[in-house]
Amino acid sequence: MTEQIAVFRSRTQAMDCNSRLRAHGVYSTLINTPKEANIGCGLSVKIPKNMLARAKNIIASGKYSAFYGYFTVRLY
Repeated sequence: MTEQIAVFRSRTQAMDCNSRLRAHGVYSTLINTPKEANIGCGLSVKIPKNMLARAKNIIASGKYSAFYGYFTVRLY
């Protein structure tokens, strides 16, 4: 199954983003960043595909300095 994740360079910002998304009705979860992303913090936010557009707007409004980008990954 493929999933959409938002990758951060900061654990604190990843956790804040997850809280912000949930407060706005986006059912997101924190996951370990896949090693293939080659990003150091270790946490990413998994976002349901049907809520990706809404999540992108919320993340953009948060102005996260440690936000790296969106990735589609295969999670098992």
